[in-house]
Amino acid sequence: MKAVIQRVAQASVTVDGNTIGQIDTGFLILLGVEKGDDKKEAEVLSKKIAGLRVFTDDNDKMNLALSDINGGVLVISNFTLCADCRKGRRPGFDNAARPDEANELYEYFCKCMGDNGISKIERGEFGADMKVSLLNDGPVTLIINSKELSR
Repeated sequence: MKAVIQRVAQASVTVDGNTIGQIDTGFLILLGVEKGDDKKEAEVLSKKIAGLRVFTDDNDKMNLALSDINGGVLVISNFTLCADCRKGRRPGFDNAARPDEANELYEYFCKCMGDNGISKIERGEFGADMKVSLLNDGPVTLIINSKELSR
């Protein structure tokens, strides 16, 4: 499971011109589910993200986590994070999990964010053509691969 995490002042997602998810301060999370990913990886990744101390404290130091600032998350499923770009110019997506498996783990990941103390969890629409808008704060952008966390 791969995640691109962006610290945002605000973020939203629209489908067919309708806003379906929106947060203020928090994380925009692009989540890619790969073949072989399981619930344990969703649990480990969500715990890591929920605990990341990348929000500024009163001394302007990145020292606070999402729960410290009552921040939200907007989680967007993004199979293109699983792309293999090693050969040629057209990415291959054989590493991406099948849609039914990916959606199940995407939903489980969102549940795990709640289990880790995040109260505002917004979602995109799995498999839809989404338009994501964000105001990156910092900018702070992190990439985490769950396979690297379990080492």
